[in-house]
Amino acid sequence: MKKKAVFIILALILCISLWAGDTASFVDLGFSPDGRIYVFAQYGVESSTLRPWADMFVVDVPRNNFVSGGKISYAHDSPVTAGQDGSGALYRIIARNAALAERYGVSFLLQGQPLYIAMENAAAAGETIEFRDFEQGASYRAVLVSYVEGSGTGLKSSFYINLERTARDGSKKTYTVGAPQIKRPLIASYRIGKVVIAPGDGSLIFVIETRKPSGGDFEIRYMVEALRL
Repeated sequence: MKKKAVFIILALILCISLWAGDTASFVDLGFSPDGRIYVFAQYGVESSTLRPWADMFVVDVPRNNFVSGGKISYAHDSPVTAGQDGSGALYRIIARNAALAERYGVSFLLQGQPLYIAMENAAAAGETIEFRDFEQGASYRAVLVSYVEGSGTGLKSSFYINLERTARDGSKKTYTVGAPQIKRPLIASYRIGKVVIAPGDGSLIFVIETRKPSGGDFEIRYMVEALRL
């Protein structure tokens, strides 16, 4: 019995340690057929309360901004049980807001085609990443430039992405993606976690991983920057 009790305690500690830092999971929920609207979500478990939570976002790609009412959040009122990952909160927020996706013609089957996925030792801010769109014969070079100021509760930061696209014929075009004038409170760093392109369309989505200091660790959340090529 003592061995069984010790095993259960160790299992619970392991589960809690896996949730430490409050790391979100990113979910691509798809585009509208014309690539002008993109929907994504994130979900996780609060490390302090073990309550599952989820966010859902509807993005106007040409404007690189949310549609009206396009930011929805949900947090459950009781903690998860051992072995759960918080995905139940994701299913609930999708079910409750299916009409919003339908209003903008978003299909969960029209998910983005990955062009770049960060590895564990992914490029930090200021380093160059390169990726290709083999269907279009285009190649890309992207640099995330960030600014961080202050510390503690006064910490603020911003970023933008310098993007160069080389077409199949060798012609080049440059873009500035993001809003460097927006200073986000309590965000310590950013990195490009993923880049996807809309199927059959020129809508490019940069998935940005953000890190917020929290109790000696970091809360990891996601946002996107959208570009209509």
